[in-house]
Amino acid sequence: MTILCATCGVETAEPLPETCRICADERQWVPLHGQIWTSTEQHVADEMHIDVVELETGAWGLTSDPAVGIGQRSILVQTAEGNLLWDPLGTITDAAVEEVRGLGGLAFVAASHPHMFGVQCAWADALDARVLVNARDASWIARPHERIELWDNETEPLPGVRLIRFGGHFPGAGVALWAAGSEGEGSLLAGDTMQPKPDRASLGFMRSYPNNIPLSARVVRRLADQAAALAFRRIYGNIPGQVVEDGPAAVARSAERHIAWVTGEHDDLT
Repeated sequence: MTILCATCGVETAEPLPETCRICADERQWVPLHGQIWTSTEQHVADEMHIDVVELETGAWGLTSDPAVGIGQRSILVQTAEGNLLWDPLGTITDAAVEEVRGLGGLAFVAASHPHMFGVQCAWADALDARVLVNARDASWIARPHERIELWDNETEPLPGVRLIRFGGHFPGAGVALWAAGSEGEGSLLAGDTMQPKPDRASLGFMRSYPNNIPLSARVVRRLADQAAALAFRRIYGNIPGQVVEDGPAAVARSAERHIAWVTGEHDDLT
């Protein structure tokens, strides 16, 4: 049985703690009436299903209905050498496993940061994959597993797919750069290391999104500079519908806006 926190959707080993450590952190939250645990078996009993939809050639979005935990969208990237599942869902079903197997299976599972761990080991077990976790966030692993492997600043698990640590939201927060995406111009799977916003033209940079804790000007400048050194066009976030087409310009513009506000440049408007 795969047990997970109902609020963040992260799998957790028994014996269960009194409170999910990820949700007790200032970046998340615990429900008013206390900790709630659930399981993938309960999801199946409740007739939850997972939709698998093509985002672009070679990339597929996975979402659950109803949403689990934070409600992230997973992205499956296909390559000739194997597939990567990015930001795994907080649930899994036999039907979804068969769909993924039909798309070439999985070689690796990886998350942008601990909020997106989901049921990463359950996915890896079902499809005989390896789980990649940034070493700087290893202390947040709630379900230790033999399939987990640590990486740090950068790794290339598949040709043309690079995992790059940015930090900010978490010390190990990262992105996946898929060189073949965006019709060969590159797609950046950003999780919420840099979160695409509903206007589809800007991004947010936060320590906590639900609790509205911003990152500092210095850190946002660092993130923007790291992004500027990469080749990509489209940016995908970790929530359904989050996509920015003109990615590099959006990062630069959004970083300047954030920095101006947190340094007081626009205080006259408040």
